[in-house]
Amino acid sequence: MAGSEDLWARWGEWQRHDARGMKGGEALILELNRIVHSSGIVSPVTSRRGLTARLRYLDSPAGRQALAEQGVTARTVRAWMRGKATPSAPSRERIDAAYWWRRRENLIRSGWLARHLDNDGRGRRMEIYPVDQSHVDTKYSRPLSDRSITVRYIWSDLVHAWATRNATLVDEIWDDVITDLDSDYAAYAYVSSVGIGA
Repeated sequence: MAGSEDLWARWGEWQRHDARGMKGGEALILELNRIVHSSGIVSPVTSRRGLTARLRYLDSPAGRQALAEQGVTARTVRAWMRGKATPSAPSRERIDAAYWWRRRENLIRSGWLARHLDNDGRGRRMEIYPVDQSHVDTKYSRPLSDRSITVRYIWSDLVHAWATRNATLVDEIWDDVITDLDSDYAAYAYVSSVGIGA
């Protein structure tokens, strides 16, 4: 199947008249990132509870490696855990980055994210929001509405493509998703956003 740019060509140059949006694949990547972040520690790293929870989560060889990759030494972590020092704002940012990296990797490695989205073969409801045409002159705008579909069978491939940062494959998966809409599917190659009921 042709890529998103070819699909959109049937509508013309969508940005020419100040429509605003992104490729559907980009919107999927952002939505997967949101799902991962919504599954993690709620307390911010700036709170004592959030900091302690992140340091506990990172208390493993892989977690210590993630911290080391952010420039945080094991000695420094021990000092924080014993209450002998308090991390600075930049250190808290590094701890948070290491935490989210490990959280993402664990959700992928364990298969939780793909299983969660697959929902025992029932799939997930996906809300598709078309490009924002609020700045487009009415003579150039096109009537597009929000769309909602249940998406099945793509989740394992999508999570793999997202995990390996394969944006081309994510775009191809998006093309497969929108072909289920109707004959007007090309108008959804670019969107404002995508929401997955997960």
